[in-house]
Amino acid sequence: MTVTLSPARFRVSHGLGFRVVAVAFATALAFSTVPTPLYALYQRRDGFPPFVVTVVFAAYAVGVMLSLYLAGHVSDWLGRRRVLLAGLLAEAFAAALFLLWPEVPGLVIARLVSGAGIGAITATATAHLSELRAQARPDEDLGRSGLVATVVNAGGLALGPLVGGVFARYADHPLSTPYAVFLVVLLLEAIAVSLVPETVERREERPAYRPQRLSLPHAARARFAGAAIGVFAAFALSGLFMALAPALLSQELHEPSRLVAGLAPFAMLGSAALAQIGFARVGTRPQLWSGYVLMATGLVLLAVAAFTADLPLFFGASVLAGAGFGLGFRASVAAVAALADDLTRGEVLAALFLAAYAGLVLPVLVVGLAMLVASGAVVLAGFAALELGLLGYSARRTLARA
Repeated sequence: MTVTLSPARFRVSHGLGFRVVAVAFATALAFSTVPTPLYALYQRRDGFPPFVVTVVFAAYAVGVMLSLYLAGHVSDWLGRRRVLLAGLLAEAFAAALFLLWPEVPGLVIARLVSGAGIGAITATATAHLSELRAQARPDEDLGRSGLVATVVNAGGLALGPLVGGVFARYADHPLSTPYAVFLVVLLLEAIAVSLVPETVERREERPAYRPQRLSLPHAARARFAGAAIGVFAAFALSGLFMALAPALLSQELHEPSRLVAGLAPFAMLGSAALAQIGFARVGTRPQLWSGYVLMATGLVLLAVAAFTADLPLFFGASVLAGAGFGLGFRASVAAVAALADDLTRGEVLAALFLAAYAGLVLPVLVVGLAMLVASGAVVLAGFAALELGLLGYSARRTLARA
């Protein structure tokens, strides 16, 4: 390991720091989705309906949105390493809450804290990765670091449900062991991140604090609206898998396995990461087209799988929908980033991410409520119809001008 001695402490090289931040980013994201296959165990223990699961899940999305709005930009003047450390420690605190307060109020607060940590980590780690890579390999295309950040994002989210499913299937204490493991790993990674070089020079005089501004160029508002609706729909689809896939598998497809419950969101989000890698050199417009078509196809097949109780079809549809989610989201970010200049790009992207995470709150809550009065298959068919409408609107707004 290459280290350099600073007046205050040891620092690793920029190249190793890039890898440390990437691993810490992926771990934090995996922790944020590890409860997905465990919700059914909480339901069985406490006897609450699926709607309570959606409330617990929505608390996470609310935490992300608040953090993005209030703290997503502070690393620009406070420093990347300091904000990333704070986010990792927030995730460790959430893990401790899961361990010490496993009742529903504790779950809600733990998810809220976890969301707040992820909101700070996502913006900060993405910027930090780009800057560390530029220092380590100044001649390399900066798009590579952006691809790494995007793949780490989707890949980390995908690993969480798989890890949770394995613990749910094989651990003696599945509602405590995963959080204990992640608590230790997150604390160790916080120590590792403290050794990573800082890439932002701290200002002698800190600017007056203000929440993140949300700036939209007037001439680009129509296209931005289309992209925002598209990412809203894409994140609603991912929220369905992370919050309600275990309930749908158990009730509609008669598959109670917790490992399978973890495999479904893993398949969906893992295919998103693989699609982003496979289409890395494809232009924004083909990626948008492919994303919309794959998401629409996956949605239709998911509804068919629920009505026919066809488990292989459900997983096939998950892969198609996930690939569409990955391509559509990545291309939407690229399209929106191109709408703004250097001075407003961060603010425009902040508005897009807020629209995306709103998709994790409202539709999932509505679906959870609907499942109280209708079968999961009927609710999923209605969800698919609404999603197809949103994707159609988004396609008309974005592709016509892409």
